[in-house]
Amino acid sequence: MSRRDQIKMSATEVAEFLSSQRVINVATMGPKGRPHLAPLWYLPRVDDVEAPRLETWTYGSSQKVANLRRLPEATVLVEDGEQYEQLRGVSMECDVELIDDADETLRIGIDLMHRYTFEDESVEVPPSLVDVLRKQAAKRVGIVFTPTKVVSWDHSKLGGVY
Repeated sequence: MSRRDQIKMSATEVAEFLSSQRVINVATMGPKGRPHLAPLWYLPRVDDVEAPRLETWTYGSSQKVANLRRLPEATVLVEDGEQYEQLRGVSMECDVELIDDADETLRIGIDLMHRYTFEDESVEVPPSLVDVLRKQAAKRVGIVFTPTKVVSWDHSKLGGVY
């Protein structure tokens, strides 16, 4: 078995990893053909481990949105680890859907609030905070990343043998 095969994560491991991490790095193609890289908070949608998706929102006037309107494709990286034997990550080439609907964008904003502030989906976001998110949603777009290719690695599977 190759080293590459030894460190590859299963679909379930990829879903668990995406659910445990907090930041994605999103690469889009800029207007001059150079990559534009930006970190974002995200929502892992991994109910179907064979077909994970990621959702987020960002300002509609951002460079990454301009890039995605021109070419709705991105590469997304989620990585973790400080030392070689701890390195884990998932890189996904994705088709991208931009969501301009304010209600759907608000839903993403509320879900992000749950994940990053309340960390408990049973906690209801207070109406006053929903109003703040609604105002933010008016300036934002939702982004859905659907992977077409997934590459993963978990160096801890090598058991210290390199």
